Amino acid sequence: MREKEVLERAFAMPLTSPAYPPGPYRFVNREYLIITYRTDPAKLRAVVPEPLELDQREALVKYEFIRMPDSNGFGDYTESGQVIPVSFRGRKGSYTHCMFLNDEGPIAGGRELWGFPKKLAQPTLRTEVDTLVGTLDYGPLRVATGTMGYKHREADLAQVKASLEAPNFLLKIIPHVDGKPRICELVEYRLEDVAMKGAWTGPAALHLLSHALAPVAELPVLEIVSAIHILADLTLGLGKVVHDYLRQSSRETLRINEMALAT
Repeated sequence: MREKEVLERAFAMPLTSPAYPPGPYRFVNREYLIITYRTDPAKLRAVVPEPLELDQREALVKYEFIRMPDSNGFGDYTESGQVIPVSFRGRKGSYTHCMFLNDEGPIAGGRELWGFPKKLAQPTLRTEVDTLVGTLDYGPLRVATGTMGYKHREADLAQVKASLEAPNFLLKIIPHVDGKPRICELVEYRLEDVAMKGAWTGPAALHLLSHALAPVAELPVLEIVSAIHILADLTLGLGKVVHDYLRQSSRETLRINEMALAT
């Protein structure tokens, strides 16, 4: 294979059998259970990277269970994880702290393209009679269970759509061959072409259990604030780099060296 061919085909790994296809990535009947809760402010501050800023008034976490039965290139899968409300240079959005899912393609694509913090696990989201039930198992152990009354009250679709279209932030890390970071960036992405099919609220509960490799319980549930059940079609937009930690570090090192020379 010639070098030109390598470059033409090098959009994902492995070269001759990529783990995922090129986008766009469209999701049909994407279903969310999102439970918002208050947590320990100090523990929240410890996991959100600068220059992202937290709301100083409330320490909130959104625990998500997401069912994706029809997604271009990725197939049929489910994921679960924690998303934290933040702001960046005055713009409100969300920071994805952790995600667990059961499909190799979106794990590889999510990490390589955007920097989603994805790990392999077994989440589920289903309706049990009158209850929407989300679970997350890491290996044989249950680490999260969320429940919500099924479609108790309709939510404001315009408001929910606006929340889905708000900016989202990720910390993308790709190591060099020597183990040091080759890429360390804050990435912004958005959900696009959102078509709302329904949204509902209701009573909810969330139980998180300790696990060394799926530490969702490190952001403990102190109080449930709200819950929402969403059904929508949408496209996962590609991202853009909004902060380069390595370039910033290099600039700071250069500034320190210049100051040292000046003295």
